[in-house]
Amino acid sequence: MLTLSDLLEELELEPLVEGDHDARIRWVHISELADPTPFLSGGELLLTTGINLGSPELQREFVGRLADRQVAGLGLGTGFDHGTIPEALAEEAERRGLALFEVPYEMPFIAITERAFTKLVNEQYSVLERGIEVHALLEGLVLAERGLEAIMKAIAEAVGGAALLLDGRGAEIARHPYERGLSQSAVASIRTEIEQRAGASRQAMFVAEQGPLAGRAVAVPVPVGGAGSRGHWLVTARRSGSVGDLERLVARQAAMVVALELMRDRAVRETERRLAGDVLAEALGGRLGAEELRGRLHPFGIGGRVAVLLYDLDPTTDDAETLSAAMRTSGLNALVAVNGAAGRPLLCAIVDPADRDPIELAREGRRALSSEGRPVRAAVSRALPVASLRRAFHEARCALEATAMANGSTPEVASHRDLGAFTLLLSIQDDDALRTYSDELLAPIADGEGEYGPELLRSLEAFIERNGQWERAARDLYCHRHTLRYRIRRIEELTGRDLSQAQDRIELWLALRARELVR
Repeated sequence: MLTLSDLLEELELEPLVEGDHDARIRWVHISELADPTPFLSGGELLLTTGINLGSPELQREFVGRLADRQVAGLGLGTGFDHGTIPEALAEEAERRGLALFEVPYEMPFIAITERAFTKLVNEQYSVLERGIEVHALLEGLVLAERGLEAIMKAIAEAVGGAALLLDGRGAEIARHPYERGLSQSAVASIRTEIEQRAGASRQAMFVAEQGPLAGRAVAVPVPVGGAGSRGHWLVTARRSGSVGDLERLVARQAAMVVALELMRDRAVRETERRLAGDVLAEALGGRLGAEELRGRLHPFGIGGRVAVLLYDLDPTTDDAETLSAAMRTSGLNALVAVNGAAGRPLLCAIVDPADRDPIELAREGRRALSSEGRPVRAAVSRALPVASLRRAFHEARCALEATAMANGSTPEVASHRDLGAFTLLLSIQDDDALRTYSDELLAPIADGEGEYGPELLRSLEAFIERNGQWERAARDLYCHRHTLRYRIRRIEELTGRDLSQAQDRIELWLALRARELVR
């Protein structure tokens, strides 16, 4: 950092008025205007011969303008219009605390500007060179897949302080150092400032202006989350001293590297979720034998016994990761995926509960998913052998549907205790008996309308699942309610059943579940 005292020492010049000699010189400007401030932005060293400063009044006004603009200092060239520095100029500079020095006739202004510009350029080159080194280091950590923790450590060391990563909701994702880094009050203060700026749609880098980190921390938006996302924020804070060009450059570069790491991690998670969805679909479709199923579940850390947790909610893109995180917090490995076997998307987690109560695990997942107040219905199966995964899924699903059709209050988490008539259905081990029961009720629908039969069956299932609520069922089917009314009337004609009657709805619902069990 180039200061006025450093520059004067190199030039062997003595200040007439001390002022703030540690003030940073941002640039050197030469002007003979009586008012050069429209061309100054603060931090400049101004050089002038004072050709337009003939009277004490003009001299005082001139110094006052420069002081208000917060220039770094004033150098007056003598031997032109002024043999020495005017007394009024020196007095006003002393009063306003503006550094003032004499530039003798034999020293041309260009000698000062060349010396200053050389140092400023070298400073910027040094900052750029150091920034390139830091960027190369961070880039290497990403390519080596060292993870976010190693990246945050490198960022903190580069700025000589601490690094903090916040998500779009202000929740802390990572920090370094964790044990002696940013205090709670400092984090709360920077989080408040970020929220204020995000609320004002100012998603740009800024130096903290509030709280313990004022002047010492830089906050940079991290470009992840896609269009419309509030995005993440990276905060870097020095242990002491104010933020400089290097800290700003490192923060910008680090934000991009962190974004790349988060996107890489997201791609890995999405690949794992797609794989989990494929495994779940094949398992529920009965296409995997017991040994193959064990082998497919092994990479997910699932061993000899499984429990199935199901959640019915208005889905968001973060639900699967939220549920996975809740299971990790509980100390469990889980296969988490969205499955549409129920005719609508259900969030599913397959876990090996070990000695844990599956109902309590499902409660923990429900609390995580409903943290923002949205309704979440949950159900869970008992812990069963891996080979019985398909049965466990249907047990949880039937418990979910049984409580949906019940009148009055429903449990926080539905389980086998809430199955009611579904217990009999699930206890039947004879596939032929289940198929006969299903065909007797559903064959007129499936066969009587040809290619339109499957659509009628989906409409029947949605109508019963929504307990006869036309609007919600039509929304699930992406059709108009009048279209759904026509389909339900056609089903009643084909089956001879009255879907306004609870008994007929239950029998048809059991037939749909039996049909699913023997697919």
